[in-house]
Amino acid sequence: MSLDQLQALDPAATSYSELDLELILKFLPHRYPFLMIDKIIDIDGDNHAIGIKNVTANEPQFQGHFPENPIFPGVLIIEGMAQTAGAIVIADQYREGKKFLVYMLSIDKAKFRKPAGPGDRLEYHINKIHRRRNVGRFEARAIVDGTVVAEAEIGAMINEDIK
Repeated sequence: MSLDQLQALDPAATSYSELDLELILKFLPHRYPFLMIDKIIDIDGDNHAIGIKNVTANEPQFQGHFPENPIFPGVLIIEGMAQTAGAIVIADQYREGKKFLVYMLSIDKAKFRKPAGPGDRLEYHINKIHRRRNVGRFEARAIVDGTVVAEAEIGAMINEDIK
């Protein structure tokens, strides 16, 4: 639901419960083929959210990773988790006319448990560990069919885009 739709129901509303692709593209600078999330659901401010990535066989990374046994690259799973965290932080601070950018600062405790591939629905479960001013730290888990396939702690910094 967009903020306009939410405010039509409740004029005092200032937060999102989910982000569709249109809003994700409004908040993040990433574009296909590097956008690693299709939608974000179950948002609680910048405290928690679940990003969704539907992995399809026609994605360009599968031409080389690996054609006979396509595996979604772990680094792109990490990127999807970071994009989900960045989008909810921007959504939480969004006000018309202001633009923000989120930069990944760190990746810690990254573990890859099981490969993901075409046909899988990746769920990026993001939980805020802490946030001070413009720097935040998030616990992230990538889950396919109830099984954790990857996890990490992600540090990020939000900047107001002055351009």
